[in-house]
Amino acid sequence: MSHETGRKIPNRRPKPRHPAPVPPRKRATAAVNALGTPRGAAWTILKRLDAERRPLDAVLDAFFETAPPMDRRDRNLIHALVFGVQRHRAALDHVIDHLSRTPLAKLDPDVLNLLRIGLFQILHMDRIPDSAAVNTAVDIAKAFAPPWIAGFVNGLLRSAIRSRGKIPFPDMETDPVRALAKGKSFPPWLIRRWLKRWGTADAASLCDAFNRIPPLTLRVNTLRTTREGLLSALAPEVDTARPTAVSPDGVVIQGLGTTVSDLSAFRSGLFQVQDEAAQLVSRFLGPRPGETVLDACAGLGGKTGHLAGLMENRGQILALDVDARKLEGLAAECVRLGIAITTPVHSDLDADLPPDWRDRFDRILVDAPCSGLGVLGRNPDARWSAAKENLDGYRKRQLRFLSRLAPLVKPLGILGYTVCSMEPEETDAVAEAFLEKHPHFRVRMDAEHLTAGMRALITPEGCLRTFPHRDGMDGFFSVCFVRKM
Repeated sequence: MSHETGRKIPNRRPKPRHPAPVPPRKRATAAVNALGTPRGAAWTILKRLDAERRPLDAVLDAFFETAPPMDRRDRNLIHALVFGVQRHRAALDHVIDHLSRTPLAKLDPDVLNLLRIGLFQILHMDRIPDSAAVNTAVDIAKAFAPPWIAGFVNGLLRSAIRSRGKIPFPDMETDPVRALAKGKSFPPWLIRRWLKRWGTADAASLCDAFNRIPPLTLRVNTLRTTREGLLSALAPEVDTARPTAVSPDGVVIQGLGTTVSDLSAFRSGLFQVQDEAAQLVSRFLGPRPGETVLDACAGLGGKTGHLAGLMENRGQILALDVDARKLEGLAAECVRLGIAITTPVHSDLDADLPPDWRDRFDRILVDAPCSGLGVLGRNPDARWSAAKENLDGYRKRQLRFLSRLAPLVKPLGILGYTVCSMEPEETDAVAEAFLEKHPHFRVRMDAEHLTAGMRALITPEGCLRTFPHRDGMDGFFSVCFVRKM
C-alpha cells in the first residue's frame, strides 16, 4: 500500500518480453572500461610477456611503473591471474582445445590469453563468481575484436562452466608424459627428463610442488637483529611468522597485509627476502670475518648481504655483476642493511679481469647464470621458454666462468659454485669437468661449520642439494672446491 495514494503497489514490475537493448555508446564504454580492470591489466601483461620475451618479473615491474595507482587488492588479483595462468597454462589450453571448434594453434594469441584468464578464474578461483569471469572477458573482447569474437569467448567460457570436471585428460597409465605435461602444465621435454631420472611418483610430486604458490621467506640481517628479534618485530604486521625448518637465518610469513617494503622491519633493515635454499648457499661457502671475498655474479645482492652478515661486517666483499642497474640496487640495499664492507664492481666475467686479483680471494661465490629450472614455482613463465632446453649451452658458460675465476683463489681458498637448477648438465657435469681441467682443486668435504639440518642435505660427494618436493624449498645445487697448496 502506498502511503501517499493508498493504492496497492505490485511486488515486482512485470518483466518485458525482450530485454531492453543496451545503447551502443554504453556497450563501447563498458568494453573500454574493462581494459582498466585487474583482469584487463592481466591480459595486457600476458600480451607483453608474449611479445617481449622477457622474464615475467621484468614485465610486471615495467607495467606497474607506468600504471595508474591502484589498491593492494587489485594488484594482488593481477598477480594471481598472471601467475596462475602461467602455472596452469597447458591444462587450461587442453580444456580450451577440447571446447573450441577452432584448433588451438589457429586461435589469435590475444583471444587465447583472454580465454586462459577467464578459464583460470572459473576452475581455480572459488571466490570469483563465474558470471564475473565471463562478463569481464566478453567486455575485454569487445574492446579489441569484432562482435563475433566476444560471442565466441562468451560461448566457450559458458561451455567450460557446464563441463567443469568432465573434460578427460590423458591417462597416466598409458601415457604418463602427456598426462603430466597437460594435467600438471609442464613442457613434455622436461617431463621426460624427470620421469627418466626419478620415476612417475617423484616427477608428479615435483610438478605439484612447483604449482603451489611458494611461501614468502625472509632472511634475518644479523648485523641488526636476531631471528627472535625479527619474529617479534614482524608479529604486529603479519598473521603468522615462523622459523624456517633448516636455515638458522630464515623466517616464513603468512597473511601480509601490506607490501614487504612497507613493513617497519624492512625499513629498519632487519631482513632481506630470500628463499630458504638460497640462504643455505652462503652458509655452505662459510665465509669468516676479516676475509676477502668475491661475489662473482652478485645481481641485486641477496647473497652479498648474507655473506656480509656471516662476516660480521669485517673484511672485504667485491660484488661483481655485468648489469649496472642491479649493482645500483645492491648498493642501496647495503645502505639499508648497514653493510660497510661491500664494493660493487661493474664487469663481465667474459672480459679480462684485473691482474692484481690473481691469488687474492679467500673465497669466491659463483652463483652462475643457469636455466632456473629449480625455481619454476617462483618463475612459472620460465617453463614455457624454449631457451631452457639448451642445457649444454648453460653448462659451457658455467664451466667457462669457473675456469676464469679459479686463478683468483688463494692457495687453500675456496671456490663455491651454485645454480638454482637440479639438472645434471648444470650440476654434476660442471663439477666433474671443472675438476678434470683443474686438478689443483678438490671438493671440500668438511661440513663441521653447518647445522645438523644442513648436513642432512649434503650428499656423500660433498654437494648441497635441495628439492622442492622433498625439502619444501627451491631446487638448488652447490659445491665448494678447495685450491690445493
